[in-house]
Amino acid sequence: MVQPGSHLRPVPADAPATDLPAAPAPASPRAVELLVQRAQAGEMAAWSRLYQDNFERIYRHVRTLTGDPHVSEELVQETFVQALLKISSFDNRSLFSTWLHGVAINVVRNHWRAGKSTERAHAKLELVHALSGEADELGAAVHRKQRVKALYAAMEALPEQLRVAFVLRDLEGLSPEEAAQRLDITPGNLAVRATRARQRIRKQLVAWGILPGEQEQSK
Repeated sequence: MVQPGSHLRPVPADAPATDLPAAPAPASPRAVELLVQRAQAGEMAAWSRLYQDNFERIYRHVRTLTGDPHVSEELVQETFVQALLKISSFDNRSLFSTWLHGVAINVVRNHWRAGKSTERAHAKLELVHALSGEADELGAAVHRKQRVKALYAAMEALPEQLRVAFVLRDLEGLSPEEAAQRLDITPGNLAVRATRARQRIRKQLVAWGILPGEQEQSK
């Protein structure tokens, strides 16, 4: 049996999610439907094609959710393993790509739950110390990198529902309708979650001195 992870493509570890290779043009809905049917029947060549067609999109998605390229590679592999195990349950009520993104979100959520540890708390404290006063010495590029790290550190403090909504809307730039479909909620519910996430993240970044507070902005 072909293992899903055997097709993992090398991705530069330091490449930001926005600089990753563009995903291939999607196949027609009918072509995807036929590939899924063949994969459900156990044809690994069809599964391999689905894997190849969706790899970059899922990697971008997971990379944006985690902010860590090395962790993302592992989680993408796990996503495709889980998808292969569950493909018989796919019933075409949504696009296959939408279903696959849902599998990825669940894999990342499990990773988040397993990662809530003292080590993460210490890492956040180290990040806060690193962000205090060193950016000018290290230069603007490093400062931007630290701001990205701070953003992900602030995101880690969010409840999972708010974090995913923020990533889909603000980092991946999905429309409210598409993001809501991936989470199986209404666009209105998604908007509430995304707004709350933005408010909490901004409050945290202001507290860390990454963003100016309201008083500083009014000067």
